[in-house]
Amino acid sequence: MPQITSTEEYQELFDIDSNLNRLVRKIELLNYINPLNIEREKKQFFSSKFNYEPVFKYPKIKFNGYKLHRLFFSQRLERIEDDTIRQLYQDVIYEYSGLIECIETINQGRKFYFNSLKSFGTPTEKDIDNAKFILRFDDSDFDEEMLPIYSASDAVAYFEEYSKRYDFNYNIKLSTNLSAAAMVLNNTQTLVLRKNHKFSKNQLKVLTNHEIGVHMVTTFNGLSQPLKIFSNGFPNNVETQEGLAVYSEYMSGCLTMKRLKELAYRVIAVDSLNKGYSFSDTFDLLYSQYKLNRDVAFAITLRVHRGGGFTKDHQYLSGINRVYKYAKEGHDLSPLLTGKVTLDYVDTIELLTTKGLAIPSKYVTDAYLTNDNSNKNLDFILKSLK
Repeated sequence: MPQITSTEEYQELFDIDSNLNRLVRKIELLNYINPLNIEREKKQFFSSKFNYEPVFKYPKIKFNGYKLHRLFFSQRLERIEDDTIRQLYQDVIYEYSGLIECIETINQGRKFYFNSLKSFGTPTEKDIDNAKFILRFDDSDFDEEMLPIYSASDAVAYFEEYSKRYDFNYNIKLSTNLSAAAMVLNNTQTLVLRKNHKFSKNQLKVLTNHEIGVHMVTTFNGLSQPLKIFSNGFPNNVETQEGLAVYSEYMSGCLTMKRLKELAYRVIAVDSLNKGYSFSDTFDLLYSQYKLNRDVAFAITLRVHRGGGFTKDHQYLSGINRVYKYAKEGHDLSPLLTGKVTLDYVDTIELLTTKGLAIPSKYVTDAYLTNDNSNKNLDFILKSLK
């Protein structure tokens, strides 16, 4: 195992890394993108027979965006001698700057949408073809594990029991202002669960393997690294991180056709933003054309329309596609668990490890150790994606 490099040898790098760490802690996008009045607007939307455009309210921004931009771009990157490492930090500053622009323009309609496009992209034709291919498969088999009968407090107990396999401690918080059933806040090592949500047994398995088995694992691995960039995030890490999380669902045997189709519907919904669809248009597409029940259609529509058009959700499907293929080629996934990193920087992670500027993953996703998937349809689909 490479020795951790002393800070003296790379003092300029550690100084810049420390500066960025201080700045980036203020810009957790997930703290700002979830509306504060979801339940009220959902009631109004349903009572209007789906002809109402929800008016969402968002948390107030707690930083000065202009000042943060200036501080990011004042970093003396030319003092980092290694070209590859310098390029990584240059890329990451542009990434963080883009996230500031996203947060600053939340609830400003197309302005936010275009900033979201810069940071998260939009589905390609290949992504849309893959989504439509998945939607051709049947997901109607009844399974008792799919019945939503568990409360948020039941979910807390389930998460606590599951997490005993890892020796890290994190916070659990309940919230009504959440567009997902659960999410991990990296900066505060907090798992947030939707307070008024009913969970099925399968969803609890999915969420523990996804949120704890990957997102919390990479959070704590990132915190153990000498460089804070592993914790704060490499450029464009969402696709890889979500791909790893869905791959954990697959390997643990809890990924279902219903769940995979949900990821495909998200691609369709994000593509509707590209076509200029309003909230009610996207809902109608999912509810009337694709025959989703109204709560599921609303949840997916909310996820992609929050802020003014949030395109991140198409990356779950492209992420599992890339990670599945990468794993099947025989690659080791543990370098991708070293923090909030991405497939595109695997060579850079190896370089940093060789130089003693990164250490191997302290925690490894236990679902990756054995393949418990027994659904042949899922295997066929994942192998067939373009």
